[in-house]
Amino acid sequence: MLYTQLRSFHGVASEGGFTAASKVLNVGQPTLTSQVKALEAYFDVELFHRRGRGVVLTQAGRGLFQLTRRIMNLEIEAKDLLYSFGGFNRGVLNVGAVGPYHVTEMLSQFSELYPGIQLSVSAGNSEDMVSQLMDYSVDVAVLAHVEDDPHIHAMPYSRHPVNVFVHISHPFAVYSQIKIQDLEGQRMVLRENGSTTRLAFEEALKRSNVSVLPVLETGSREAVWLAVTMGIGIGVVSDIEFVSHPDIVMVEVSDANIFTTAHVNCLKERKESRLIKAFFKVASDVKALRGVEKNI
Repeated sequence: MLYTQLRSFHGVASEGGFTAASKVLNVGQPTLTSQVKALEAYFDVELFHRRGRGVVLTQAGRGLFQLTRRIMNLEIEAKDLLYSFGGFNRGVLNVGAVGPYHVTEMLSQFSELYPGIQLSVSAGNSEDMVSQLMDYSVDVAVLAHVEDDPHIHAMPYSRHPVNVFVHISHPFAVYSQIKIQDLEGQRMVLRENGSTTRLAFEEALKRSNVSVLPVLETGSREAVWLAVTMGIGIGVVSDIEFVSHPDIVMVEVSDANIFTTAHVNCLKERKESRLIKAFFKVASDVKALRGVEKNI
């Protein structure tokens, strides 16, 4: 009975309301309501603040939600373990990524090797992906290395230079290279705080004591790209993410040594999960293949 109540609580907490949870769990709303009320009554605690059709977790609810995430993921891992003895024919792997550029090769190879495994992919900046790893929303995440985090296991995957790109009407467009000092006072279009590319760029500016003028901040790579094509300012991009366009030019910052790294990450406590281990193995094989191709 307790597990059923916890499952109902987890569904409501995940979906933000009883109606939405009833559709996902395929359980009647009155049943969910009674199970959550029974859980609250037995332990004499309030788990949700009701807000119209939605709910907000109380402090006790937030603490319990952290635990039920682990419980539900352990259930998934138990299923994965059992399915694996039948040849990895079923299961779901949730993958997070800061962008499609690094992860696409891994997903393609993994899907080819394990066609019965459903892949669910979510995107966000590095801070978002770390949060989703921590709350068990994703199983693995491809993002920048998380320095000195005792909870995360990280495998290096790739390293990419960061350069600027400008509209063809900008004075920098006639150069293949500039110095970082040339960026002093320039109008910049930047990603949001939490972006690895932005962090690498701002650290390079700080090292060189260069100040720029941010005129637009956006959470979308596409929005940065569009803003630069319209001549609003200078954008910053890693070479692997640059999308060519007749109205924009990528220019190397020759003296700054700006780069981003990509790592495949999971929680240390989950690295022995069979599906997660399989994904890391695929990523390692893809990395090795890419290294061989570069040396050909």
